[in-house]
Amino acid sequence: MTQSKTSLENVPVKYSDLISDIETGQVKIPQFQRKFVWGIKASAKLLDSILKKYPIGTFIYWRTNERLRSVRNLGSIELPDPTHGEYVNYVLDGQQRLTSLYAAMKGVQIRDENNKLLDYSEIYIDLTASEGDEIVITEIEGKGEFDIIRLTDLMEGDFMLLAKYPRERHSILKRYKEAIQSYNFSVINLKNAPIDVATEVFTRLNVGGKALTLFEIMVAKTYHIFDLEEGEEQQKVFDLAEKYEALTNELKACHYETVPSATILQVVAILLEKDCTRKSILKLDKMRFIEIWEDATECIKSSIDFFRSYGIAVGRILPYNALIVPFAYFFHRHKKNPSGEMKKRLEDFFWRASLGFRYSSGVESKLAKDIEKIDKIITGELPKYEWSVTVNEEFVEGNGHFSTGKSFIKAILCLYAKQKPKSFDNNLDVIIDNSWLKIASSRNYHHFFPKSWMEKNSDSDYFFVNHIVNITIVDGYLNKNTIRAKAPAKYMTVFADKNPELASTMKTHFIDIEEDGIWENDFAKFFDNRLSRITKALDAFIIKQEQDAEELEVYEDVEETEEA
Repeated sequence: MTQSKTSLENVPVKYSDLISDIETGQVKIPQFQRKFVWGIKASAKLLDSILKKYPIGTFIYWRTNERLRSVRNLGSIELPDPTHGEYVNYVLDGQQRLTSLYAAMKGVQIRDENNKLLDYSEIYIDLTASEGDEIVITEIEGKGEFDIIRLTDLMEGDFMLLAKYPRERHSILKRYKEAIQSYNFSVINLKNAPIDVATEVFTRLNVGGKALTLFEIMVAKTYHIFDLEEGEEQQKVFDLAEKYEALTNELKACHYETVPSATILQVVAILLEKDCTRKSILKLDKMRFIEIWEDATECIKSSIDFFRSYGIAVGRILPYNALIVPFAYFFHRHKKNPSGEMKKRLEDFFWRASLGFRYSSGVESKLAKDIEKIDKIITGELPKYEWSVTVNEEFVEGNGHFSTGKSFIKAILCLYAKQKPKSFDNNLDVIIDNSWLKIASSRNYHHFFPKSWMEKNSDSDYFFVNHIVNITIVDGYLNKNTIRAKAPAKYMTVFADKNPELASTMKTHFIDIEEDGIWENDFAKFFDNRLSRITKALDAFIIKQEQDAEELEVYEDVEETEEA
């Protein structure tokens, strides 16, 4: 069977058909449209143009039998769902005009973005208007009872209501009513277009080139109302936007609410098709998407539980959100937590991807390749990697400029968090929170040799001062109130008096208080010793392979984007 080609159909539509199509659910406003923002005066202007037979622009519909998430209520009126199997016309252009026209004709009440109630029944026809005057008005002060008529009364009033008007008004009442009823509204139907084409048309027409995100498109595409089963009183609805919000709220409890919607879509696509390009996601069958949703979200939660049990307590420091995809795939195929050699190989994969800048570009194609590696790990094999990771001091030093947007820096922060760092003053666990980890100046990040102290007391290059080797994760209170810009020897003396276990505390930060030149404020010694420990700890996670003999250079690390 050959697929019909996308085509455009230009058709005139009468007033009665336009209103009927809205009221029967055949014309719908897709959820990705912006909110209705026209006021009553703008609506009156539109009706005035219709009465004067002026052109009001073309309505562009996407005519399809797909069912999208759409606006169901218009003001106080609940619009029905379209008949099952029938085509639906989703409004791509003209939403404001169409909604305005319908609201005015039906006299509905709509709340605007400021929660102000707009009453569209307060639109009137001025029966005394001269040529060139406004016929449709909203201000009626000074008008006589039979000088005006509500628009809704004109269009839907019964004979008795219209008969109250003086005989000389009857002809103009008839003329205005017929002018609206006979007006030819211009409609273009976009037919046989896939959803990505329809949303691209919408983007170009409506939002000045700002494309809809893949998630917005999939929210529209996967919306589904299930048929009522016997004994059920309420219909079930699959609404991806609501499902994602509920998932995010769940993940907030474990500090992983930072997982973007694009990653969720990638997980679903990988589980269904082992491919997660934009094109493959858009082609996903709606019912298969819905059916696998619960399993996909459970696999995502299992991945996050694994990361947290591994020591990565918060989502903000996960080197790439994309790492959730292969790990979710692992838990889709292997329901138990990994142990033994399998766990070591998963660790090897995690650190290779994190330290090897794996998902800094070409994410989708790399994810498709990497689930093949996960398959090998599940079957007890050691995957071969097409990228090398050689962890030595030169590599860590060269890539260590501190910026919280860099995956390499996040990997080191994961290493720090994995140590369960203790607070300098009491040897209790440091509380790590997403809200404190967003930017480099956040409270959990402490330059062990404070930047302002180094500016005054050292000629060290700023690159080394603002280096991940000089960063420790501490309590925000200590950073702000006790440490500030003091020399390490000075503030560490204070902590030595408070914390008899200070030596073991500092080892959780890869720092040795006796060997690292702290009491002499020797930054070079501190930097070299801590760099060596960090490098050894990272290198221990990598299972060596032949390609790892290659030297890695400083890499221009790019922060991961949220769009799939």
